[in-house]
Amino acid sequence: MNLISPAYAQAAGGGLASGLGSFLPLILIFVVFYFIMLRPQQQQQKALKAKIAALKKGDRVLTAGGIVGNVTRVREGVNEIEVEIAPNVRVSVVRETISNVLTPGAPAAANDTK
Repeated sequence: MNLISPAYAQAAGGGLASGLGSFLPLILIFVVFYFIMLRPQQQQQKALKAKIAALKKGDRVLTAGGIVGNVTRVREGVNEIEVEIAPNVRVSVVRETISNVLTPGAPAAANDTK
């Protein structure tokens, strides 16, 4: 009389090694995902944060709302900067809304369709 079926005996015989082996592809997928997606994005965010911290008068910035302007005043200890968006039109912008610091001479991102 056989109390244990052969299928159950095979499944129970693997133990810890078979359990770890089944999770290994999933762990590998997460590691690849981290290096392809998350790490470069974190580096870009760190670089943007450094650019925003180093803003000075005359820098050209792009806000999250799509407004391009020149920095006219930066005050230390205050979370706002003053940006000139047109001649004699100045607005206060919160630093976190700056989405890019444009390099001098670089054209602004525009949607010109002709």
